[in-house]
Amino acid sequence: MLAILKKEFLHIKRDRLTLAMVFALPLVQLLIFGFAIQTEVKHIPTVVFDQSLSYESRDLLDSFRASGYFDITCRAKGYSDLTKMIDSSEAKAGIIFPPDFAQNLRKGQTAQVQVIVDATDSMVATSAVAVASSIGLLKSQKIIIQKTNLKNMPYDIRVRPWYNPDGITAFFMVPAILGIIVTMTMVLMTSMGIVREREKGTLEQLIVTPVRSYELMLGKIIPYIALGYIQITVALLVGALVFKVPVRGSLLELYILTLFFITASLGLGIFISTMAKTQMQAIQMSFFVILPSILLSGFMFPREAMPLIIQYIGDLIPLTFYLTIIRGIVLKGIGIEYLYPQVIALLIFSVVLVTLSTLRFKKKIV
Repeated sequence: MLAILKKEFLHIKRDRLTLAMVFALPLVQLLIFGFAIQTEVKHIPTVVFDQSLSYESRDLLDSFRASGYFDITCRAKGYSDLTKMIDSSEAKAGIIFPPDFAQNLRKGQTAQVQVIVDATDSMVATSAVAVASSIGLLKSQKIIIQKTNLKNMPYDIRVRPWYNPDGITAFFMVPAILGIIVTMTMVLMTSMGIVREREKGTLEQLIVTPVRSYELMLGKIIPYIALGYIQITVALLVGALVFKVPVRGSLLELYILTLFFITASLGLGIFISTMAKTQMQAIQMSFFVILPSILLSGFMFPREAMPLIIQYIGDLIPLTFYLTIIRGIVLKGIGIEYLYPQVIALLIFSVVLVTLSTLRFKKKIV
């Protein structure tokens, strides 16, 4: 018994990769996720279309900015410009001041302000709606106290949630779950590909064949691409038939753009398989990718609530970009003209990961 225990401890001690996963990886994950997971959404990127260009509109904007929930990141030149920024997820909220905003306020009439919120992210939408309404109410109360003869509420903040106005959770979660399923399947299954060949001894058969490294990588990837598309098709059917999730955009575009995500996920899985020596190591390293994908990509917690450095870490995860693509096509009905930054990012992921995997793979038994 003691001899067996000693042997196992010595084996673990010699295996530096296992030691790193046992001690270092949990510590890194604990620190990252401890800072990243926040349910209170602040610093919502906001675009402003100010047709009033008055002191009164700037004063109300200062109140939005001072709340800490709205970050005025850009100014729109027109309504279509504002719509484009929200469609492309460049902004999560939009504030529109009508031309007669200041005149109505000075005459003692109700001044209307429209606040548009991207409701594809339910947490962001809930925070934005509640805070915008509160700002209008507090500003109105302040003016009423100063001017007791007012008969109307000074501010009328009209909040309009777009894309998911009823706040149905399934509309927000089902497309994201599809991305998680593909990530888990592609990374886990492919990460054990070459490792399985090595453990079973069948890698020798591949070594003596005239197959080149890149051909072997393609041979490992292509069958899983077909599997990924089958999963996506089934998930979309279940989402539409069971959860009534609308598909407002082009399915053809969704399938084409999904190829970049599947390839990036497969490249990541194969890259892990070239580093791991055993299937257990491959599984452990895969979870080090899957868990950040769930927590840092915007699947469960809004990225706007995360510290800036954590958002940069999230940008190293392919799922972060795919969630914008699938939610944009399914819920917003937009196309590649709005999503090309995410497509370019996934293309870079695919090329880099597949290339690194090919270079790391050596046609010899290690």
